[in-house]
Amino acid sequence: MTATATIIAALLRAHAKAARLLHMAKSTTSYVCTECGWTGAKWFGRCPECGQWGTIEEFHEARPTASGQRTAAPGRTSRTAPTAVALSAAQPITDVDTASVTRVPTGFGEFDRVLGGGIVPGSVVLIAGEPGIGKSTLLLETAGNIARATPSGNVLYISGEESQAQVRLRASRIDAVEPNLLLASTTDLATALGLIEQHRPALAIVDSAQTIVSQDVDGICGGSTQVREVASALIDTAKSLDVPVLLVGHVTKDGSIAGPRTLEHLVDVVCQFEGEPQTALRLLRAVKNRFGPTDEVGCFDMSGVGIEEVTDPAGLFLSSNETPVDGTCVTFTLDGHRSLPVEVQALVTDSVLPTPRRAVNGVDSNRIAMLVAVLYRHGGLSLLSRDLYISTIAGGVAKEPSCDLAIVAALASAATSTPIARSTCAIGEISLTGQVRPVPRLEYRLREAARLGFTTALVPPMRTPTSIPGLRIVEVRSLLDALDALALTKRGK
Repeated sequence: MTATATIIAALLRAHAKAARLLHMAKSTTSYVCTECGWTGAKWFGRCPECGQWGTIEEFHEARPTASGQRTAAPGRTSRTAPTAVALSAAQPITDVDTASVTRVPTGFGEFDRVLGGGIVPGSVVLIAGEPGIGKSTLLLETAGNIARATPSGNVLYISGEESQAQVRLRASRIDAVEPNLLLASTTDLATALGLIEQHRPALAIVDSAQTIVSQDVDGICGGSTQVREVASALIDTAKSLDVPVLLVGHVTKDGSIAGPRTLEHLVDVVCQFEGEPQTALRLLRAVKNRFGPTDEVGCFDMSGVGIEEVTDPAGLFLSSNETPVDGTCVTFTLDGHRSLPVEVQALVTDSVLPTPRRAVNGVDSNRIAMLVAVLYRHGGLSLLSRDLYISTIAGGVAKEPSCDLAIVAALASAATSTPIARSTCAIGEISLTGQVRPVPRLEYRLREAARLGFTTALVPPMRTPTSIPGLRIVEVRSLLDALDALALTKRGK
């Protein structure tokens, strides 16, 4: 009886093992949240993890074989060439050699600043931005710079959106034509991986993640399943061959990166390329960086011959008029480690409307309403019944609270027709009680103001007295003190 029971138990275990193997051999289906990356076996209208509605999408896992390599879904032929990954034994971290890791300079000092000194070999950098902002132009010009600097190596540019002739025309326009810059036009993932493995370039650029399709998994082009598979395959290839990859990513209508949120977790660096289509200024900032800081900003200027880096963007945000004009005041904002000057302009006119008009550009409209009320209550200047127009120049942004003092000064200057000296700047936050409050990293802003030639700065009271050569620092405790220091206390019309 015991022997019979043993045989039956062995048969049941063999049957269960066979059932598990049969289940693994089938293509499984799971559901993935495109917002947070949650994965489950059931579909939900609302993600159980992040609570977002309509973000759960179906995901088909590729069928594994006994060797662990992915095979094609039923009815398809796998074109993905397996990549051999060399296994290395674990070793103490003190014995790991990093002296041989040499970053690849992009040819743009601003790009290198954002990346932390250049492109790390074997890393995958995701460049995202709105359509037409200049992502492809920036990367093609970067490819030309690297190809020009390393004539003994190749740079591979793979385009899934344009033909080779179209890329060649743009390269001619931006002077990026080099003999060792290789162009390829394909939307097949296996072909792209084969090109990278064949040429072993110094840099590979894939434009873009949403146009490359893997034949091993189901899903539409640009869908969560395809983007996830394409990114994973490119990352595996980059790590195994030690080839850096720059990957272009699209963005949705709300400005977030298209595809599953796990895409941002998989890559090493995520950069946002930003800017207004109406202006030539472009900003590159890193929102994730495993090899450098995430608070650096690179400034670029878009022109007809490509993209040029702007090492000193001060001239972009300041007007060229040397004569003092009423209604203008300069402040300094912080963007990462970089302090940028912003010129605020204001126009005050008599209103003929029952409700006075408030038109703003580059500033927060809600904060303008608060500052006008504070200016009336604590500054003795009534603008409640007048039309107000406040703007910054060259696409500058003055939405930081530290810009309050400059905005109020510009409004008071326009209302009283009293110009503020071009060599004077104002930095400070204004509270509802009319006090001028401290702002972070004030000394850093003041040193930038002195470097640009400003001689007077209105600032809130400083905890530690600071002396900056060439700059007279005027501490003001209240809004009324600031208006007195600028000679703007006389009443408007």
